[in-house]
Amino acid sequence: MLGDGTGAGKGRQCAGIILDNWCQERRKAIWVSKSSALIEDARRDWCALGGSEKDIIDLSNIKLGDPILFTQGILFCTYSTLRSQKNGKSRLKQIVEWTGKEFQGAISFDECHSMGNAMAQEGTLGLVSASQQGIVGLRLQNALPQARVVYVSATGATKVSNLSYANRLGLWQTGDFPFTSREDFVESIEGGGIAAMEVVARDLKALGLYLARSLSFDGVEYEMLEIELTPTQERIYDSYADAFQIIHNNLHKALEACNITGAKTYNRAAKMSAMSQFESHKQRFFNHLLTSMKCPQLIKAIENDLAQGNAVVIQIVSTNEELLKRRLNEVAPEEWQDLNLDLTPREYVLDYLVSAFPIHLHEIHSGVDGDERSEPAFDADGSPIVSSKAVALRDALVDKLASLDPIPGALEQLLWHFGNKQIAEVTGRSKRVLKDDSGRLFVDSRGSGANIAETNAFMAGDKQILIFSDAGGTGRSYHADLNAVNRKRRSHYLLEAGWRADNAIQGLGRSHRTNQASAPVFRPVTTNVRGERRFISTIARRLDSLGALTRGQRQTGGNGIFDTKDNLESQYAEYALYELFKQIFQGRFSEVPLGKFEEMTGLSLTSHEGGMKIDLPPLRQFLNRLLALTIRMQNVIFERFELLLSQQIETAIANGIFEAGVETLKAEGFNIESCESVYIHPTTSSVTNYLKIERVQKNNIKTAAEMLEFAAKYQGQLMVNATSGNAAVSIPTHSIFDSDGGVVPRVLLMRPQKETRLPVDKLSSSTWQQVSADAFVAAWSREVDALPKSTTDYLHLVTGILLPIWKVLPQKNSRVFRLQTSDGQKILGRVVHASDIQTVTEQLGLKDKLLSPQELVSLVFNEGYSQELPGGVTLRRSFIAGEPRLELLNAISLADRLMAAGCFTEIINWRKRMFVPTGDRAADVLAAVIEILG
Repeated sequence: MLGDGTGAGKGRQCAGIILDNWCQERRKAIWVSKSSALIEDARRDWCALGGSEKDIIDLSNIKLGDPILFTQGILFCTYSTLRSQKNGKSRLKQIVEWTGKEFQGAISFDECHSMGNAMAQEGTLGLVSASQQGIVGLRLQNALPQARVVYVSATGATKVSNLSYANRLGLWQTGDFPFTSREDFVESIEGGGIAAMEVVARDLKALGLYLARSLSFDGVEYEMLEIELTPTQERIYDSYADAFQIIHNNLHKALEACNITGAKTYNRAAKMSAMSQFESHKQRFFNHLLTSMKCPQLIKAIENDLAQGNAVVIQIVSTNEELLKRRLNEVAPEEWQDLNLDLTPREYVLDYLVSAFPIHLHEIHSGVDGDERSEPAFDADGSPIVSSKAVALRDALVDKLASLDPIPGALEQLLWHFGNKQIAEVTGRSKRVLKDDSGRLFVDSRGSGANIAETNAFMAGDKQILIFSDAGGTGRSYHADLNAVNRKRRSHYLLEAGWRADNAIQGLGRSHRTNQASAPVFRPVTTNVRGERRFISTIARRLDSLGALTRGQRQTGGNGIFDTKDNLESQYAEYALYELFKQIFQGRFSEVPLGKFEEMTGLSLTSHEGGMKIDLPPLRQFLNRLLALTIRMQNVIFERFELLLSQQIETAIANGIFEAGVETLKAEGFNIESCESVYIHPTTSSVTNYLKIERVQKNNIKTAAEMLEFAAKYQGQLMVNATSGNAAVSIPTHSIFDSDGGVVPRVLLMRPQKETRLPVDKLSSSTWQQVSADAFVAAWSREVDALPKSTTDYLHLVTGILLPIWKVLPQKNSRVFRLQTSDGQKILGRVVHASDIQTVTEQLGLKDKLLSPQELVSLVFNEGYSQELPGGVTLRRSFIAGEPRLELLNAISLADRLMAAGCFTEIINWRKRMFVPTGDRAADVLAAVIEILG
């Protein structure tokens, strides 16, 4: 798999692989790509290596079913062409007949992410079938088992299941890895979280199956363009939010009028279909509305860029082409040169109301089991019977929406402002509506070569603005190419992120590529509408997975554009949402009462019995519904949700369980204390090692002078504990909620070696007292002088190739660390938590592998861990009169020798028991005990 980043020259490398085979007399090759327009890029790359244009054969020019008569050449086809079939003839069969089943040449699956979803999966509404492109890609690989296959994509997979097309990598059913099937592999890696995905990428690299390099982002600038909606825009947004509230209510009334619902749900499939279509149209509508509202400010930013001598690239997702086609079908062609037409996001909703709003009557029947169900009703002619009540509800909605303010679509606003003579449009549209100098609207038809002509005009400098959609977002080059006339620096606006992270990153790679005069400025465009975080969240979540699967480190996926906090679909957000729902249900969120919340969002938190539901609405559904609330209400709910989320993350970090992917460890020094080989890969001889590493950390202790400065900066108070004499600085920190939903103000106590958050009332009732600067300096300095300058502990890591032993390693904590030893050696591996060490070492064949006495004391005393020592003796934690102790079981026969080493005995309930003393002597005494036990 070739997973180099966008713009790194993968097409040229594909040509190189094919040329290498060509020189070895394998003169037939297959090049599959996403778009037919990319054949020009394939020709460019092949010819650059000395090949001839005639060598590239366009399969689309050969009739389906006809034999391919070329005796040699590179057969180019798209994924959509590959899957086409008719009257028993198929492209797949045509290709295999040309190559022969013994074919040993190269198959290049360019933009191989197009084969994603090659396996059926469980979705929210049931089983989602595999994609036809994924299936035909697998069939081609299976039909030519001796072919040399290369998968090529900068965005190979945004989730593990999207790797299911890559069966030639040998990740399952080969015996090299412990995964018996694709499903087993997907389930195991998804269960391990993003850290597991990082391991997949690293191990494939170690086995020589994967390359993933990326262009340097040196010189690239990121600049978020956040747009504050004007009061007028907010009013328009709120009016649409209110309209959707009415649509939602009328939809439920229409479902009852049609006998789909009532006292109960009579037709679950019909109800789910109606609700699903409504929600998807709503989500699409608000996405379009926000995108359209960004344009006035975006236009000003573009004009500023042009004035500074930059060329502008604008990335969008939707072009409203289907909607435009339907509207033009309603207008006579002779009127196309003088249109009176609305092309606004509002049309999407009107389109939904006319074509998908439930108006067909259902009849209720009793089944054999006595359960009532409803089915569509038909008249004598076989036509569906229409509910007049539902039609009246729909017509009222159409009337309501038609009276709301129309806002032109984003693409139209930009084209109408700058004019088509200044904008190059690279989209899939065959028709578009333009505006002439007099303001008259007319239809402009675009031919099949329009995108190439528009791209050439931009690169030649004839046009200074280029807008591209998904159709122009893969494989094309819009950068400041040194071979092009237009070498101005690119300002790349991500106007519409969409839902697909791989498409977003593919798009960003259009303006940052090899051989460029200057690096671009990336400018994601957002608004202050909190619900828009829903779209950014999906991209951020997928970028985490994308970076993990394609680079071995999640942070590289978005190349720094999005922050971790943008990902609202993490496990911590799930917990925060549960807490939010609990507060709303229990009446602890005064601004959002339960009834109002359920009415506004259509989300039910109440079970039939009157308690809180166990099966609560999922996070994605909550984020979707939030979009359709008024801006003020969005902000109120989001503020509470984000505060709860920050609490969850803070708790996870404090407990050491915050999953941050590959974490770089820093310390004064790392030294390998022991290294044992536990697995050797039979084919590549890649080794898996078990390392025990000593970590020496310098205690980062601030001086009294630094703390005085810190206190002055953050309005802190200087404190000394009257009992212990210890010093601290108290500063305000974020509040939390109590069980009644009340706000609990807190302070952060900064001590020489730790931080503690306390409620303000607990601090005031404690023995901490505010003191003068002199008293604070004396107390702080005294405590600091007594502290050790460094601390030593141990890390246990499994390094090297991990996938073959994946199921041996603990699944509950998949943290991956990177570190560099004191002698310069770089190490990356899975951390084995101390409580899992004995189990893991035994399964890896490292019998009788004991922890150090210091580690054992800490584990047993603090975490309740028990360890079997030599001679059948067990060390465990026991509570005697409420006090924890270190007890040795089955050790009384050695009492004299153990007591001489420092242990002591005590008779409890008529039975003599053996203990290791706690405190500073514990580790030394335990070391002596282990030596005695042998």
